Amino acid sequence: MKHFLLALIGVVVFSVSRGQTVCPVIPLPVKAVKESGVFPLDAQTVICAGDASLQPLAVYLEAALQRRYQLPVTVSKKAGATTIYLKQNGKDTNVDAYTLAVNKKAITITAAHREGIFNGIATLLQLTTAAVLHNGVLAIDGWQITDAPQYAWRGLMLDESRFFFGKKKVLQLLDWMAFYKLNRFHWHLTDVPGWRLEIRKYPLLTTIGGIGNIVDSAAPAAYYTQEDIREIVAYAGQRNITVIPEIDMPGHAAAANRAYPAFDGGGTDRYPRFTFNPGREGTYRYLSDILTETAQLFPAGMIHLGGDEVTFGNAGWDSDTGIARLKQEHGLKDRKAVEDYFIQRMADTVLQLHNKVMAWDEIATATLPADSTIVCWWRHDKPEALAMALNKGYSVVLCPRLPFYFDFVQDSSHHIGRRTGKGQFNPLEAVYNFSAAKLPAVPGHESQILGVQACIWTETVHNDNRLDFLLFPRISALAETAWTPAARKDFKGFADRLKAQQLLYKQAGLYYFDIFNPGWHKESGKSADHYLD
Repeated sequence: MKHFLLALIGVVVFSVSRGQTVCPVIPLPVKAVKESGVFPLDAQTVICAGDASLQPLAVYLEAALQRRYQLPVTVSKKAGATTIYLKQNGKDTNVDAYTLAVNKKAITITAAHREGIFNGIATLLQLTTAAVLHNGVLAIDGWQITDAPQYAWRGLMLDESRFFFGKKKVLQLLDWMAFYKLNRFHWHLTDVPGWRLEIRKYPLLTTIGGIGNIVDSAAPAAYYTQEDIREIVAYAGQRNITVIPEIDMPGHAAAANRAYPAFDGGGTDRYPRFTFNPGREGTYRYLSDILTETAQLFPAGMIHLGGDEVTFGNAGWDSDTGIARLKQEHGLKDRKAVEDYFIQRMADTVLQLHNKVMAWDEIATATLPADSTIVCWWRHDKPEALAMALNKGYSVVLCPRLPFYFDFVQDSSHHIGRRTGKGQFNPLEAVYNFSAAKLPAVPGHESQILGVQACIWTETVHNDNRLDFLLFPRISALAETAWTPAARKDFKGFADRLKAQQLLYKQAGLYYFDIFNPGWHKESGKSADHYLD
């Protein structure tokens, strides 16, 4: 699996014209000027890292070029006949900013920060896919690129509670995120169908809570060991991707409650065992233990606490004596007040471990420290939740169901997966054309918008092909929406660049949706009309 994408990309040569003036990269750089001449990458080319801290990136680039083109490019302290330079200098406040200069003698990637150097490498590797390899020489067109993203947070969320894909698929997904300069992987690891994260203090969470998935409630326990987690987090880190774990609470807790019923706060006939019990002090100790182990595995500086849809299963709180006592002691008038109290306490726990806490937009009603709270706004039909979060000073990641829920269908001919009650869905063009500036709550709060994120919930995603079909090519539109300023965006030009990149999808064996030939891969999966919103 390691370097899977790097190995496959090299065998594809894009059908682009020599001397083209449109940069073939997705996401489109802020400024790209075509230069005369080509850089001849061959067996004599060396990679020079200007600082010892950049050596791992030089090795990453070396491995990528060797695997793609079977050219014995090497890392060296001395320049060669042709050289790729990695130079860290300057004081750019945008950590992702970089410049890339390609001419006939050298390629130079310059940035103030490691993140920018990696982004320059990602752009260079995309440029190589548009180059011609002949007689052991890869001729890379000359370019002068100055680039930086409009958003720091360029994210993708995967739900593995409902369906467990496993390490091989996750590593492949991280490769494609790196290819498109996406840098936040939000990992939904706990929910009703299964608990997927090993917590050594509470082993039943995985041995019992890990049993089942959305398709088969009796499926053998599936989860990630702590060794798996460390490997995946390190792999992501090499690719400039931060992994943010989600431990969902106080709702969506059924898998955990099957394992440790002492902390069960009840549910409903439709959603049994749905909540943790906020009226028992032991619940907070138990969850604090879980968050402490989680924080040790994920150096993200934050944990996502969920906090969504608690009302699906908290009706029993009204008759719980412990919760009644809690309400009386703290002056909590209703279930929502109890929910906010719970979130505030668990946020305090996270902020003793990390410097940020994150959750879905339902937590906007809670009183949390503004400079430490990140809200994921997901309810496109609840603009008031976005407005409340922004007015309270919280930072916000925009992931509205329309257009960023990728479990929604992407074409009018598709019938498996989600639509809104009005029949709305999420085509590629809608993803591409999303603009935060069009949201009424945003003007005046632009500095609080960290970025955008797509989410893949897996009620209807039960195998790798289905995941590919929903993700590709929309991941490319997500990347350009997150990176490229609106003034530079043009869907037709994007589609032209995408058409070439779909050759990579084909060579990598992805079961992608071809917008240019919709019949290429048939829609597959089980119908889920009951998941309509």
